[in-house]
Amino acid sequence: MTLIKDAPRTATTIVVRSDANTRITHSKDPFYSFMRRLFQEDTTAVRGQKFLTMIENRQRSGNPIKTSEWQNILKDLDIGRASFYSMRNKLLGAGLISNKNREYRLSGQFSKDLTDMAKWWWAVVLDENPDNL
Repeated sequence: MTLIKDAPRTATTIVVRSDANTRITHSKDPFYSFMRRLFQEDTTAVRGQKFLTMIENRQRSGNPIKTSEWQNILKDLDIGRASFYSMRNKLLGAGLISNKNREYRLSGQFSKDLTDMAKWWWAVVLDENPDNL
């Protein structure tokens, strides 16, 4: 049996919308809108946003969140262990965070992957000049 904290986290699903009016940059709260595309439930989206903010603040202060602090994180987020690891795994799978040296850090992998997909679609499928993207 695989424990949820050890479950594979190499990919995740995110909602992509084609209507320009639904772009997250048009939202009053782009961060929340982004989290809602990643998480189906409002409560999880709010917790995901809070967890990312916690990681960002601690990383910027030079004291990244250690994986051993999971019990404190559960209390801060008011979440159960299985729900926390499920949320965390989704963030890891999306490439928004990394877990290296037993520390949580923000990751640019998500941006790199989306940029790569956009460039491929633009240049290969649409046969457009990549410089015009």
